[in-house]
Amino acid sequence: MDAKVINPFITATVNVIETMAFVKSEAGKPHLKKDNVAQGDVSGIVGFTGEANGTVSVTFDELCILKIVSNMLGEEMAEINNEIADAVGELTNMISGQARKELEEIGKVFHGAIPTVITGKNHKLETMTKGPKIAIPFKTECGSFAIEICFEG
Repeated sequence: MDAKVINPFITATVNVIETMAFVKSEAGKPHLKKDNVAQGDVSGIVGFTGEANGTVSVTFDELCILKIVSNMLGEEMAEINNEIADAVGELTNMISGQARKELEEIGKVFHGAIPTVITGKNHKLETMTKGPKIAIPFKTECGSFAIEICFEG
């Protein structure tokens, strides 16, 4: 998968998390992901059409998303609940939108769907897209999260 397609998602993820939650994150090394088990406790996933069909997901571990949403809402969040799920959906939407804007600037036009949020330990992210799945881990002072990008072709 072309770094020109992956990098806008990394940049958007770092920007959105820092802007919305005042949490600095650092991207780790992208790698090819072979299974469908999410590396966290809550995931937002959005489908794409246009230049290629695909999906992008953002999966947070519990401590990380509780801190991020606590910062976003200005109140302490103690458990994954509907407010957390709504926030994950919104963060996924913002990351997707920012990345698509950057991709459009280099002539790659994608259209995003409404995000879906999945919660639970060891949940699976099954994609209908047949293509390589690239995972990028992120570290923060309050835990970890990852994005997964999968595009056909």
